[in-house]
Amino acid sequence: MAAHRMIRVLLIAAAAYVLLVAMQGRTDKQAGAALAALAKPGDIVMLSSETCMHCDQARRWLTEYGVPFRECFIERDAACADSYRAQQSPGTPTLLVRGERQVGFDPGLVTKALSGG
Repeated sequence: MAAHRMIRVLLIAAAAYVLLVAMQGRTDKQAGAALAALAKPGDIVMLSSETCMHCDQARRWLTEYGVPFRECFIERDAACADSYRAQQSPGTPTLLVRGERQVGFDPGLVTKALSGG
């Protein structure tokens, strides 16, 4: 009996996980569509580092959903490095959304900034 309960609990947990992953995918698509509709070329600049995994994830997400953005690398571009220092940013990615600094990448916060919120 205990083994049957354990199997039932594991099956329920697995089903919940699959549902959560499916919902996250739909949420990302909705967030991507909303952000792509609001963003215009020049609205989003991402200050990146060549060794930043979070920058890679943000770049992939923005590209996947067709969000226009410009990216520069602080190791390769002196103007980018100067901008990064001027922002006194603690890390990358640092996004400049219509000139306003956001540390890290949160599609909801970028959308909020672009919609005037």
